[in-house]
Amino acid sequence: MHKETPVVFINGLIGCLHHSSLYQSLYPRPVVVPDLLGYGDLSIVAPSSVDIPSQIEHLHREISNYAQGERVHLVGHSVGGVVAMLYARRYLDEVASITSVEGNFSLKDAFWSSSVARMSAEEAEALLGGFRANPKDWMERAGVAFSQQRYEVAATWLAHQPSSTLQAMARSVLIETGGDHYHDALKTVFSSIPVHLLAGERSWAEWDVPDWAIAKATSMTIMPEVGHLMMLEQPQAFAQVMARILDRV
Repeated sequence: MHKETPVVFINGLIGCLHHSSLYQSLYPRPVVVPDLLGYGDLSIVAPSSVDIPSQIEHLHREISNYAQGERVHLVGHSVGGVVAMLYARRYLDEVASITSVEGNFSLKDAFWSSSVARMSAEEAEALLGGFRANPKDWMERAGVAFSQQRYEVAATWLAHQPSSTLQAMARSVLIETGGDHYHDALKTVFSSIPVHLLAGERSWAEWDVPDWAIAKATSMTIMPEVGHLMMLEQPQAFAQVMARILDRV
């Protein structure tokens, strides 16, 4: 796959994966970081229109407008890994590869989504509001050491979506990953295109990756000295790891 193949980054439940390091490290590959429904410029989208099937069709429109028939590399973080896998299952011929950055493989991976999904709207709003008021506390809960730069990115992430989006996506994750149909879809993708697995050294043990996925993966990378939010902790190192992974495709 040539060096000009676009790379599409798909965020997890909170935030956005846009960072200047990605554009620098992945050049000359075009980097695309679209807002999902309910996020960023699309945060006003009604929660009733926010779920994983809708995100897939939204992404397909965005990617089609940008890639103009080219295949793309998908990089999905956490919940974004679910979106990436099911996108590839739906549009397999249009995907060059997937990198799952601790993407959800099971309900065990969706433990935080499960908690948010069970909350009332008022509880979810209070939770997000508390994190927005104190991003440092959110970082500490996620195991991210404080720095001013990380603090500013965390604040941006927390402001990137309303609590209604978090709940809508959390509930959709439980629906999409809760049955055998999800692993059947994953196995089809793993058997059809290159799939790379990327985990943080501190969070790798908690990632519920089945043995068959590790065996079928094109590569497995453990990024040192980081956890689940590796692109927040070490964005430049994350971008360099992604460049090395895509060089293998």
